[in-house]
Amino acid sequence: MFDSRLRVWDDRLVAVDTPNKEPGEHLRPELPADHPLNDGRTGNSALIRAAEGRSVPHTPVWFMRQAGRSLPEYRKLREGHSMLDTCFNTDLTVEITMQPVRRHGVDAAIFFSDIVVPIKAIGIDVEIQPGVGPVIAQPFRSAADVARLRDLEPDDVATVMAAVTALTEQLGTTPLIGFAGAPFTVASYLVEGRPSRDHVHTKALMLSDPDTWNLLLGRIADICGTFLQYQLEAGASAIQLFDSWAGALSARDYERAVLPHSRKVFEAVAKYETPRIHFGVGTSELLALMQSAGANVMGVDFRLPLNEAIKRLNHPSPLQGNLDPAVLFANWSAVSTSVLRVLGEAEGLPGHIFNLGHGVPPDTDPDVLSRVVDLVHSETVR
Repeated sequence: MFDSRLRVWDDRLVAVDTPNKEPGEHLRPELPADHPLNDGRTGNSALIRAAEGRSVPHTPVWFMRQAGRSLPEYRKLREGHSMLDTCFNTDLTVEITMQPVRRHGVDAAIFFSDIVVPIKAIGIDVEIQPGVGPVIAQPFRSAADVARLRDLEPDDVATVMAAVTALTEQLGTTPLIGFAGAPFTVASYLVEGRPSRDHVHTKALMLSDPDTWNLLLGRIADICGTFLQYQLEAGASAIQLFDSWAGALSARDYERAVLPHSRKVFEAVAKYETPRIHFGVGTSELLALMQSAGANVMGVDFRLPLNEAIKRLNHPSPLQGNLDPAVLFANWSAVSTSVLRVLGEAEGLPGHIFNLGHGVPPDTDPDVLSRVVDLVHSETVR
């Protein structure tokens, strides 16, 4: 029996057919029929419910960088494999993504990858150097350099997408979050040639040669938007766009030179009607602008309380965050107090996904993360 319900999504009133689904849950016609959001596996999970502003059985939890260096099983598996080689290895990607789900009991898996993977996939000479980060052999400084960025094709990331599909089979009712780097952050690596504290070459290009700048970010937006589309069609139930370095910008420069390109990425995936999370570091002054790019869940870093963050948005939306990662190194009394504070600051939000206000530090005790998950779940059972 099919019944037609009305739902609101991105301020649009839409009629959808929902076979045997709870109120608020709906089909995503642009995704395959056997997609986890359409076949009943993840559409009613705590994470998806929270991201869509529906009631939840408990506050969902996942951690940025949960699949990574804090886990001894990860470090053992990575022996003899470079970061990017690992990202293109289907079996390794699947295992690494699954490790924190098994260990911590988190409510979502974050796809193990890196923001430079789509750039590497189209032939750009980039390596992730231990202790440094992404290093570009030939930095991008001119329009001729931008011409080196071709379209991303399915064959470029075939092994990566095979991992997404395999993961959705193993994860069952646990959603997989796909991700990509936002145009500004990816551009900052391409222009600087490596991680930078002040982004002088990036800002100089942005201010001195806006035509080349917009050409560069427009090409990156196309590539990253395609990468996210591939992940969603392969089985990811949500996506997150990371703008790690956007906090280095003024609101004026962000709105003028960056926002249109981030919006282009979100426009590429809006048709799938999945949760779209937007996160940046040090972006408290940019939250309303970042929201206008097209996310329906805003990630908040640890510098701004959630109950203050919601006031800065153009319109209410679910929030993700935002325990200070450094708190994980304190004694358990301090950790638990801080977790409960975040939960208290989330009271009354349209939806809340518990996370850190940045990624898991590499020396974090994994047992502390597991205890945080247990605490959040136990304190928020409805």
